[in-house]
Order: sequence, then C-alpha cells, then structure tokens
Amino acid sequence: MTSPAPASAERPTRPVAGKPAGYVGLATYSSLGRLWQLLAGASRAGRQVNAVRGDSPDTARRRIAGYELPGAGLLLDPAPLLRDLEDGFAPHPALVALLAGDAGPLRDVLNSDYVLRLDFVVALTSGRELIARPEFRYLPRPDRPAALPSGLTLRPRRLGRDELHLLLQRACGLA
Repeated sequence: MTSPAPASAERPTRPVAGKPAGYVGLATYSSLGRLWQLLAGASRAGRQVNAVRGDSPDTARRRIAGYELPGAGLLLDPAPLLRDLEDGFAPHPALVALLAGDAGPLRDVLNSDYVLRLDFVVALTSGRELIARPEFRYLPRPDRPAALPSGLTLRPRRLGRDELHLLLQRACGLA
C-alpha cells in the first residue's frame, strides 16, 4: 500500500526567485491559489503533474504533461523544417510542396497523422507572477505509422502569451 503524497507535493508553497530564461509571463499579481487551481485541474483532467527535477517538493513549480492537441498543423513553424530539408532532402510529396512554397499539404499530413503534445512547466515567482515554459512537439498518432521521415524538425510556431495561457487552461480542464 502506498502512502498518500505529502500536502506540500500537492500544494507547493515556496515561490521561485524570479523568471528564468525560456519562461513566459502569463499573469501578474497571481497567487498560490491560482497555481493550486491549475495543478488540481490538471490532475482531474488526467494529466501527469510532477515536481521539476532538482526542485524541492515545496517549490511552486510543476511540470504538467500529457495534453495532446489533434489537428494542429496550422501551428507548424516551417523555417526549421526548411533548414533541415536544405541539409538532406527527404522525398515526400508534402515536403516537396513545402519546398515549392505551399505548406498546405504538410499541414494536412500533420492534421491527419500527428498530434501536438503540449507539456508545460508552470511556476509562481516571488513577485507573484504566474509563468510557464512550453514544451511542445509533434508526435505521430499511436494508431498510425509516421507519415513523414524521422529526424525532421517539426516545431510549432512561437505562440503569444494569451494563446499559451488558453492552451494551459485547456490542458488543466479549466477552459
């Protein structure tokens, strides 16, 4: 029989000192209650909520993982992919169309055969700012083989603060 998690693991109380590089400010004048609401919602929605490696259990920073967004081909950033294709051409009709300037066929492939995995690291700073670091990646759907060659850089475009906040709320079942 496993023992229940300590209260500090479910409700961290010690804010991080400041906003580290790579984090986006989502809300100013936030509170621990808002962070706890996000973490509880994520747990109820079936997401994995874990402490960040190296943090103590009471540090107000957690990783929320497991939210997948199907049909997210529109969010693709083609620039890194075009750089990959310059180094080594991969013969796929959607990639040939991208090289010709048409991203539509590639977005169609992503919409039908891939999901966008959205993981977040969420924290509250000592300045009462709710911050998040997005960790997004395209993954082949488990019920289908990968349609595109492996090794391609499939990254979503940079999202704005409001877009990230909405996606985080959806991942936590709050929107």
